Amino acid sequence: MTVPNFDVVLRNGLVVDGTGRPGFVADIAIAGDRIAKIGGLADVSQALPEALAALGHDARVVLPLYPGAREHATDLEDVTGDTPLAIPTAHRHYLCRVKRATFPGSTLHAYFIDCPELYERGSIYTQDSDEHVRFVVLTRGALELAQRWQWAPDIAHAHDWHTALLPLYLKTAYAWDRLFARTRSLLTIHNLGHQGVFSSHVVGDLALSDGARLLPQEDIAAGRVNFLKTGLVHADALSTVSPTYATEIQTEAFGFGLSGLLRARAGSLTGILNGIDDRAWNPLTDPLVPAHYSAKSLPRKEKNKQALLESVGLPYARGVPVLGIVSRLSAQKGIELLMGVLPSLLAQWDVRFVALGSGEWRYETFLRDLQHAFPDKVRYWQGFNDRLAHLIEAGADAFLMPSQYEPCGLNQMYSLRYGTPPVARRTGGLADTIEPYDAAGETGTGFLFDHYTAEGLRWALDQALAAYADRARWAALQKRGMAKDFGWGVSAARYVELYRAMLGDPADAAGASVPNARAGRQ
Repeated sequence: MTVPNFDVVLRNGLVVDGTGRPGFVADIAIAGDRIAKIGGLADVSQALPEALAALGHDARVVLPLYPGAREHATDLEDVTGDTPLAIPTAHRHYLCRVKRATFPGSTLHAYFIDCPELYERGSIYTQDSDEHVRFVVLTRGALELAQRWQWAPDIAHAHDWHTALLPLYLKTAYAWDRLFARTRSLLTIHNLGHQGVFSSHVVGDLALSDGARLLPQEDIAAGRVNFLKTGLVHADALSTVSPTYATEIQTEAFGFGLSGLLRARAGSLTGILNGIDDRAWNPLTDPLVPAHYSAKSLPRKEKNKQALLESVGLPYARGVPVLGIVSRLSAQKGIELLMGVLPSLLAQWDVRFVALGSGEWRYETFLRDLQHAFPDKVRYWQGFNDRLAHLIEAGADAFLMPSQYEPCGLNQMYSLRYGTPPVARRTGGLADTIEPYDAAGETGTGFLFDHYTAEGLRWALDQALAAYADRARWAALQKRGMAKDFGWGVSAARYVELYRAMLGDPADAAGASVPNARAGRQ
């Protein structure tokens, strides 16, 4: 079959068209020589278009020009032309210039919406009164760029609430332009818990004119506008970042008030796992860890364990297991379960625990207190450190992810690739990527527990520590995980199948329409 060309537009995602240029609108920032990580969205914004390009598509990325990008993008050039983009809102037009630069370590170009008034802030996401305007300008800016380029998207692929109005804009403010006549819209849900809910007073800033009647009127009557819900109503197709999460969000427990709408649209909802950047996360070549290794040289991993412990000031002893976690410290991530389990576990077992992350004050306080109570067993690094994150993956013996819910998750895939079996709750992408360990059958890649309780997590940890004692079986467990393929090439192929199905390509429609088709990662 001839591979179709796509052009793509999205925020933290992508929009596709038939002129041979996939394009993306993403909300990420360049910091130093790396992309600033905002959950999995930053990974998608670069890795997915790169993977599409590897399949023969020309990907373009559009993102806000945040201060980090302005400072560190050494090849930044102005490609606006004679006239800046003029993005309308209720009372004014925002004049934006367009800059272009190359992603770090890539040949992929990124296009930046340059509007210092909106994007020169202290953080990528804010609580400012114009937060909605920042992403309206980004979303409309992408479509304005497409018009300026005379670039006709086949698929407009928006991600999360930040560009979830894109499908509605295509039906309203941009419906007049025949450039978008064949465009179909896809909205990917990365985390249903973040919906972009604002007061209904912001409706004027959306500059929808008569199209405002297509906003969910029950929300308007209640005095609010929900960006994500609006996108779920109007997108031609929906996807989320794992097959299990696609099922979970249709239930009251995980639906955050939108389960009914998602059940009504179940036939248009697909689960596709995110991938990982298997160049940045490769134990055989990782420049951030001292000892490189593969499944064929697993004993070298022990050197990283020693380096990890020495780097944080903990004593190293061969045969003593190390547990690691790299996480945002929030209720979603299951930190409360750690509070109920780790003190007794550390008192009973000779283990080490290394934690990296920041978030809610009570969780940071717990980890600091835990380090004080077990000074020879626990270290907590507040904030984020990329080198330490890689060293934890390479040096820990097991990685903890006791999430209350996890739409996809990336760290469990990093852990499997690094021979660091995850201990996780069976939810979302964790359920789709971790195979439960079975000592009798010598199968599985990690340890899963079902019930979101301290008892469930303790059971899984006890299973992991008992398995660790059998070094031959533990090595076999590590190797099974390292054999899995979680690269973006697999996920990108699934997205291409879905795009084709949306465009009515019968050769791919059947495979892409399976709502919970797993990504075939063997």
